Amino acid sequence: MAPLLPDVPELVAGIRAGNRTAVSRAITLVESSRADHRAAARDLLTALSDRPTPTAVRVGISGVPGVGKSTFIEALGKHLTAAGHKVGVLAVDPSSVRTGGSVLGDKTRMVELSADPNAYIRPSPSAGTLGGVARATTQAMLVLEGAGYDVVLVETVGVGQSEVTVAGMVDTFLFLTLARTGDQLQGIKKGILEIADVIAVNKADAVGGADRELEAKSAARELAGALRLVYAGGDAWVPPVLTCSGLEGLEVDTVWQRIIEHRAHLGGAGLLAKRAEQQLEFTWALVRDELAERLRRSPGVAAIRDQVRAEVLAGELAAPVAADRLLAAYDEDRPGAEPARAQPDGGPR
Repeated sequence: MAPLLPDVPELVAGIRAGNRTAVSRAITLVESSRADHRAAARDLLTALSDRPTPTAVRVGISGVPGVGKSTFIEALGKHLTAAGHKVGVLAVDPSSVRTGGSVLGDKTRMVELSADPNAYIRPSPSAGTLGGVARATTQAMLVLEGAGYDVVLVETVGVGQSEVTVAGMVDTFLFLTLARTGDQLQGIKKGILEIADVIAVNKADAVGGADRELEAKSAARELAGALRLVYAGGDAWVPPVLTCSGLEGLEVDTVWQRIIEHRAHLGGAGLLAKRAEQQLEFTWALVRDELAERLRRSPGVAAIRDQVRAEVLAGELAAPVAADRLLAAYDEDRPGAEPARAQPDGGPR
């Protein structure tokens, strides 16, 4: 017997009332890849958008492994809840290959914040794809905003392209780095400076050595100098470079103030335009995600998948030919469909 679908009106009422169980159930629903769950999730999100909700401050936070993201987020979250905010934290984790669930334990590393009644922490599995990040995390943000959370922090695992994906769904992107790691140069190489709106050198404290704060300030000056070269001659927002300590809570409030200043720089019209562009990109992300699901469910593709795989692995079939064969099998499942043709601009038909 198939499990019953959630009662969407009841779930919406629970979310509006700030019921944490309802919020958790709703996020589980929007993360699901089941077709019936996706339909229910669409109804849920449509219902949540039927009336204006406070525009939450959406902040993406990333950084290299070991930079202290969870410690910093807990310090920032506690600062914000003490100031009267309701804070939601979505930690985008790499998914388990076997279960599809999150494999990192960010909630267990934010013990104090997770016990705060004005905070909600949720590991958000990426489902192994950047499309999974875009669909699940964007919709989870909408659920949190519907429940009255006015600040949503999205933590990424800091592994390349996921940073770009998350930067495309938030208002402000905060990049955390460390001194003595060469990150200020690596950041330039990876293009992180192109998407960062605020940069903070974390662990600027006396823990582990009295010189660590001085090293952090020195690293911040180097990064600031590099940024001045990158943004020279323009009137665009130049990402400020700060030092802070999530462990000791030092200058965390200053980092938040810079985030608010970036939001003010965007202005009301700029923020609306940015959100509109993000909605358009999210639309195409949903289209790509759904097409990938339909391709996986295609009987024609399933019938030849193993054979194509074996021939590609044996070197008997070139990848472009294999792709054409799989797409042709998919098209055969759709009577009257035109064969897929490449477009001059590379975009969808």
